[in-house]
Amino acid sequence: MPTTEHEMPIEFLHNRPQIAASLLQDAFGVPIPDHDETRLASGDCTDNQPKEYRADAVVTLSRQGINTMAVVVEIQRAKDARKRYSWPVYVSTMRARLECPTVLLVICPDEATAQWAGEPIGMGHPGWSLAPLVLGRARTPVVTTREQALAAPEIAVLSAVAHGAEDKDTLVACAEALNSLSSELFGLYHDYVVTALSGTARAHWEALMASKTYEYKSEFARKYVAEGEARGEARGEARGEARGEARAILRMLAARGIAVSEEARDRITSCTSTDQLEAWVDRVAFVDSAEELFD
Repeated sequence: MPTTEHEMPIEFLHNRPQIAASLLQDAFGVPIPDHDETRLASGDCTDNQPKEYRADAVVTLSRQGINTMAVVVEIQRAKDARKRYSWPVYVSTMRARLECPTVLLVICPDEATAQWAGEPIGMGHPGWSLAPLVLGRARTPVVTTREQALAAPEIAVLSAVAHGAEDKDTLVACAEALNSLSSELFGLYHDYVVTALSGTARAHWEALMASKTYEYKSEFARKYVAEGEARGEARGEARGEARGEARAILRMLAARGIAVSEEARDRITSCTSTDQLEAWVDRVAFVDSAEELFD
């Protein structure tokens, strides 16, 4: 059964097929030919044979209607010896059908599978082997700036999933990218990130989503708003909202591993100005100490 880990990278290619060329260039240094169109093509690699061969996705680059490159994309979650035979079929069939240079890009969620997938496939003919280009965690581009993230939101998501545990800036950049998308894509990509992350990285991501910076597009953020509203019904709307904001600030500081002194905690939790709390929420992802919030 297809899983989120398998389906989401394919969804990324459907939404923005040009990321295939970007990944080849950024992760592997593959020269990308001049082109004026990028589109998703049929992944059917069967060529009048009884056995069906179907790649997860195929992206074509063309110039003035002529194909200049094809990228066969496979999502591989575990070792599968049969792929050592089917992958060359995908490449050769697409090369013959589209009459252009064809590259195999394999995306692997874990490094063990990535190392296996990257082993050259000997074809038996002297001097002829296929060396798949494998995008594992180590090869996934590191996106840490808002500009990079806005230019390629899907790559920012892959970056956050691959590197978020050790580089929290990738999570901040990913959040910036998602905030530029429609609510539908925001929810889809956000759910993928939450599912893929664990531990402190997931806690940090959830704390980011609690910030009003991201306009409460995520379910996690809406949960915090609901908590604030519930308290507001019992104790006054303003007070309930303020407590929700204070909790979000403290949770994010904890997720980032930032120590909070009793004085700083008291200042945050005793603040009743929602404007001030919102300002701290917007800053909390970027400070190195709790005291910097108050500067």
